[in-house]
Amino acid sequence: MSSSGPCPQVLSAFSGLGGLDLGLEAAGFSHVGCIEKDETARRSLKANRGDAWPLLEPGDISLLTKSLTPASLGMTPGQLELLAGGPPCQPFSKAAQWSASARTGLEDVRSDCLRDFLSLVEGFLPRAVLIENVSGFVRGPVSALDEIETTLQRINKRNGTNYTQQYRIVDAAIHGVPQHRRRAIIVITRDCGRFTWPKATHAGGPIRAWDAIGELKQSDPAPKAVGKWAQLLPSIPEGWNYLWHTRNGGGRPLFGYRTRFWSFLLKLAKDQPSWTLPAQPGPSTGPFHWDNRPLTIQEMLRLQSLPADWVVEGDYREQVHQVGNATPPLLAEVVGRAIATQLFGISFKGKRLQYRIARRDSLPRATKPTSVPQAYVSLEGDYEDQPGAGKGPKPRAASQVVTASSS
Repeated sequence: MSSSGPCPQVLSAFSGLGGLDLGLEAAGFSHVGCIEKDETARRSLKANRGDAWPLLEPGDISLLTKSLTPASLGMTPGQLELLAGGPPCQPFSKAAQWSASARTGLEDVRSDCLRDFLSLVEGFLPRAVLIENVSGFVRGPVSALDEIETTLQRINKRNGTNYTQQYRIVDAAIHGVPQHRRRAIIVITRDCGRFTWPKATHAGGPIRAWDAIGELKQSDPAPKAVGKWAQLLPSIPEGWNYLWHTRNGGGRPLFGYRTRFWSFLLKLAKDQPSWTLPAQPGPSTGPFHWDNRPLTIQEMLRLQSLPADWVVEGDYREQVHQVGNATPPLLAEVVGRAIATQLFGISFKGKRLQYRIARRDSLPRATKPTSVPQAYVSLEGDYEDQPGAGKGPKPRAASQVVTASSS
């Protein structure tokens, strides 16, 4: 990496476990501050980066924006190179899309932090803004695009700037992340014209789950599957979910077709990227390891392209929440490099991506499923299929079954 000047600076909001920050750091950005409300996540950031990523006080962005100015960080308006963050995604998640009562989007009080984030745009007038979120953030009935565009127009009118936004919905797997994770990426630039998106590098040959965790050395014992359906997992092939045990699968008809959420009894396949890691899984929510157990925290970290030794504070549930909500650093590094190159003249010629995961030469065969335990055989029956998108209690669009990219 080379540049004609000092490292461009980034102010990070909703920093969480630091996935977005790691990627931007690898892309040549230095941190002037991190804004994070959750105390457990703040401990994680502190444990991993110490004072290199200054934690701003107070961590609540709605309180911080009342006092935070460029001067408080030793700069003037317009001097900050990048403002980056991923606002809380619950109001824009797919779960909200399927429930009419949950389609609140920007009316949800949890969306107030987006407006606080946009207030930082006007306060700092950065050269660029990077937002990462779930796909529902930019499409569907609760999209935030109009709110962002209206706010940018007001900022432009009052400050004489020319902020423009561009977005894409990207599956992290096309950039080498060993996980199908569809995310909305918004890049807002000031006075610099079109932003050229980085090209896919792994669309035809994704990094597989085995490449990331197949020979990972574990520091903690692996958790065991629990709950009513735990003993059914061995009878499901790698890469399948409960649909194996429906009339359209290859197992026994224990469930109606598409009557459960996609992640129900979902298993990893060694020869494919992971499915999306959730932040709040239940005992039957996958993806599960091909060894028929929940993933370890280290395995989750690697499937997110985070270092396996990244410290995650809190109990197991808090750790899973942090890792599941994280931005894959590799995805952030790829996008960050594009921003750094086009806006700040940084060259990465000949420099490999820091968070890339190599594809292994050998791959073990898939483990064969076992017979259905006798305890579940009595459930066999002639179940009705889910009647279609929007018609049943748990509708799913056909495209979701194909991509399995729930958030």
